[in-house]
Amino acid sequence: MNTKILILKNLFPYYYSTLALMLLFSCKQSPNSQSKGDATPNIQVSVADSIITKIPSGVETPEGMVWIPGGTFHQGAVPTDNMAMNHEKPRHEVAIDGFFMDITEVTNAQFETFVVATDYITLAEKEIDWEEMKKQLPEGTPKPHDSIMQPGSLVFKKGQVSNLQDYSQWWQWTIGANWRHPYGPKSSIIGMENEPVVHIAYEDALAYCEWAGRRLPTEAEWEYAARGGNANNIHYWGDAVDSLAQNANTWTGNFPKDNDKEDGFERRAPVKSYPPNGYGLHDMAGNVWEWTSDWYNSNYYQELSSTGTITKNPRGATRAFNSGNPYAVERVIKGGSFLCSASYCASYRVSARMATSLDSSLEHLGFRTVKDALPKTN
Repeated sequence: MNTKILILKNLFPYYYSTLALMLLFSCKQSPNSQSKGDATPNIQVSVADSIITKIPSGVETPEGMVWIPGGTFHQGAVPTDNMAMNHEKPRHEVAIDGFFMDITEVTNAQFETFVVATDYITLAEKEIDWEEMKKQLPEGTPKPHDSIMQPGSLVFKKGQVSNLQDYSQWWQWTIGANWRHPYGPKSSIIGMENEPVVHIAYEDALAYCEWAGRRLPTEAEWEYAARGGNANNIHYWGDAVDSLAQNANTWTGNFPKDNDKEDGFERRAPVKSYPPNGYGLHDMAGNVWEWTSDWYNSNYYQELSSTGTITKNPRGATRAFNSGNPYAVERVIKGGSFLCSASYCASYRVSARMATSLDSSLEHLGFRTVKDALPKTN
């Protein structure tokens, strides 16, 4: 999802068509992307290499986390998944060392503890830098009135849409929207302390991880953990979609106009509202999308598959590359959200993935952390 285009469309409606073309086809290439999109896969190993499966001696499981035992699995869409998109293919074998992972998405209460301790200000709360923004606009574009150039974020809006491929139809740039005020300045998170924190940009998630002594999961770690030991099924609970409402917070009804709340919620749900997977993890399907540390590269899965070897602890492509937008700089997010519908994207499937710009700050995007199992040293 290219958040810059959505923000610019809201702030500069008269220039939107030109801006979108500039962002998509600008001659000025981003330093973090490349025209050929070489994924440059890394760390290929033989099956004989050891994998950490057990918690090292003397290491205790951190509070709120669970141990994910190491192993091998086939990352990517299973052959029976008719909803799988091309960038979920081909499947490729990966080896993962064991690690600790948050049982739930980071909640509002947990993020507030971090903010109180550090006085951290999220990207959605920071003033908009006009000097930086105008670099992406046609020369001579007048600066909008100060009443418009205010901090904010993207909030979901229900309604009938004419084209499901144009996601800007159900997103609205909202001044004053941020993690404290998820729907705008008049909203609050009072009573939502146990819901996942949202409106979190990539840099915000990294800041929390640094404070907590943890990191974001790689895409491979995330998918391996999400499967919960269920190696060949479409969803963490199996292949059946008729039990979706009992297992995940998604959009049930006519997206994006009507949500019948068959799963109990219209928007975000408190964490642990649905059964855990085989590893004891909650909300690895639906509720909110979750950041991973991997660059999004359209060619990455193909590159890994073509090596013919198992990749151990892959850290993702070395550079960002989106074949649909060659100049985008994006990370991979996983898990889907409360907006995922069987009629639209079905991204509650384990292999589903999406490319999202680092400055993305949205009502359905959060994160969870992981921690390596390092043995104690004397």
